[in-house]
Amino acid sequence: MADLFKLADKSYQSRLIVGTGKYKDFRETQRAIEASGAEIVTVAVRRVNITDTNKENLLDYLDPKKYTILPNTAGCYTADEAVRTCRLAREAGVGKMVKLEVIGDERTLFPDIPATLEAARLLIQEGFIVLPYVNDDPVTAKKLQEMGCAAVMPLAAPIGSGLGIRNPYNIRIILEHAKVPVIVDAGVGIASDAAIAMEMGCDGVLMNSAIAGAKDPILMAEAMRLAVEAGRKAFLAGRIAKKLYATASSPLDGVLG
Repeated sequence: MADLFKLADKSYQSRLIVGTGKYKDFRETQRAIEASGAEIVTVAVRRVNITDTNKENLLDYLDPKKYTILPNTAGCYTADEAVRTCRLAREAGVGKMVKLEVIGDERTLFPDIPATLEAARLLIQEGFIVLPYVNDDPVTAKKLQEMGCAAVMPLAAPIGSGLGIRNPYNIRIILEHAKVPVIVDAGVGIASDAAIAMEMGCDGVLMNSAIAGAKDPILMAEAMRLAVEAGRKAFLAGRIAKKLYATASSPLDGVLG
């Protein structure tokens, strides 16, 4: 049976979600997304044009029949700003599934958790499918899940840092208690980071800077696609137990003396 990634009311082949910022132009964005194999593409509504048809529009380069466009609230520092940004995206016809991001600190870009909870509650009441970006806090993840969020998206490390998963133990706790998809969001730097997230059992990985900021974004997008696929297969296959001492690969029973 196909190992599909189920998110809200849809299923996807790819477990890699990619962003659209920091590329040199929309053409490079398009090529990188194609190489990544991603089917969900997130767009910062306040930074990338998807609402004004009179200007160059990213959606001219992304077929809405091929991709799920996931508007996000990057750059919002209050719950009110985030909610208004989501409403703007919905009015533009992009859809009702949104990545909620309410920033609490300009330097670290860590999320403002009280504001995120408030915005999530309001958006869910208005019929949005909410995917919240949060820190790697199991308590916050549980609250958002119980509130009705369609997934939880704990950071691996600060946005754009490329540090990889800095606290795998909290991610594991979140995974143990999750009843919705867990998507690692922010901090991935290289293919091995994505593979580790998937090997842990995360349902997906979201990234932007790791691809867009690479020397060869198209090649890195392909590398990330392969890493997510390999990590997922390794998780499903089940790793061997870690042991302090060696175990012979070939049994000694029946060996001639």
